[in-house]
Amino acid sequence: MNILFVCTGNTCRSPMAEGYLNSKKLDGVVAVSAGICAFGEPISQNSYAVLAEKGIDMSDHISCPVTEALCNEVDKIICISPSHKEILLGYGVAEEKLSVLGGGIADPYGGDIETYRKCRDEIFSAIDTLFNEIKVTKSDMTNLDAKNIAELEKVCFSSPWSEDAIHESFNNGTAFFVAKIGDDFAGYCGINTVLDEGYITNIAVKPKHRKKGVASSLLKEIDTLAKGKNLSFVSLEVRLSNAPAIKLYEKLGYTPEGERKNFYTNPLENALIMTKRFKDENTSH
Repeated sequence: MNILFVCTGNTCRSPMAEGYLNSKKLDGVVAVSAGICAFGEPISQNSYAVLAEKGIDMSDHISCPVTEALCNEVDKIICISPSHKEILLGYGVAEEKLSVLGGGIADPYGGDIETYRKCRDEIFSAIDTLFNEIKVTKSDMTNLDAKNIAELEKVCFSSPWSEDAIHESFNNGTAFFVAKIGDDFAGYCGINTVLDEGYITNIAVKPKHRKKGVASSLLKEIDTLAKGKNLSFVSLEVRLSNAPAIKLYEKLGYTPEGERKNFYTNPLENALIMTKRFKDENTSH
């Protein structure tokens, strides 16, 4: 997919978007940028500097104008503000080909370096959200993480954990991983380890972020933890009726190894025990 980012002068916002999206090296995605009023100028000094802070080099960038040919060559045009979209609509570009990044990113032109950093971060976050990039980190259980997890527990489970219970579990050694899409909390997973055994406490994904790979991303972090701790296995429970979850776990290497009678309440139901074994992997080297 070829993406065209469009701003006004193609010296500040759109080259930052171009540089960041290309730095992500998404399979089959190539970004270019152009401006409504571009005159062959280099990237602005502050834009170059804030990109360089993130290891992105746009020193060769020279601004170029939006042309009909360029619009026809790309698959998608992402405008940096609603006004740019309106201008391109006036040029005759099909509306279905146009979108606005993050609802619109304010022009940092004339601002100090902090203004450009803020603009950069808004662009990066909007692109992460647009392309559904999932970032998973090990939580240090801030109050915000505990609040987000507790709220998600209420949505997903009939007997949800409270914030206090989550903090207590964390203090007792449970490792929590949280997933975000852009700046939005998307899901979490918890795991207890005892000697060389791992037991997943819960895994949950926000309804609006399901079927985007969030659960898979969380469980891949569990795999990394298991291999790092040389665990022999990781085990979890899932409702017998939860066919989509069972299918996902099987795809990721978990196999059924028994049941727990009446494990779940509201409604009462048995749990299927699923286990992924790492012992052979960890001892094969």
